[in-house]
Amino acid sequence: MDARRLTVLVVDDDKGHRTMLKAVLRGAGYVVREADDGDVAVEIVGREEVDLVLLDLKMARMGGLEALEAIKGIRSTVPVILMTAFSSVETAVVAIKKGAYDYVTKPLDVEDLKLKIERALEAARLRQEDRLLRERIGEQFDFSAILGQSPRHDGDLRDPGLGGALRGHGPHHRRVGYRE
Repeated sequence: MDARRLTVLVVDDDKGHRTMLKAVLRGAGYVVREADDGDVAVEIVGREEVDLVLLDLKMARMGGLEALEAIKGIRSTVPVILMTAFSSVETAVVAIKKGAYDYVTKPLDVEDLKLKIERALEAARLRQEDRLLRERIGEQFDFSAILGQSPRHDGDLRDPGLGGALRGHGPHHRRVGYRE
């Protein structure tokens, strides 16, 4: 990421919960955007720069898993942390398979959540840096020149200089299926 303040989109149909998260995250230095349902979150991600999405699982119009898929379809690199009061191992596994960075249960441990957000943002930053470095290397070096052309061989890998032994094999290797 760059010197700008990072933006967290908080998506929850519970206004009180959104307000609490907004206060905590602003106190931690983040710019906070809010959405009251998954469909609104998808619209925001489609038109604005969002660095992380904090997404409730159960909402009225568009649930968290459906919104997660739509968000990842728009911006696959944005980390999404799912929140739910109804935790189950199965749901957590599905969320991670669909691209969620992590999964937290309500009531939230605010310090744990801030740590997970920091880790998710750092992982996204490192992936972005890796992608940019790979692009630069690709621009600077033409790796196609590394591939050479060699004459076609007839399938016989025996080296006459080694008494007919297969290349790459020492004198102690048996020649299987070869007759003199």
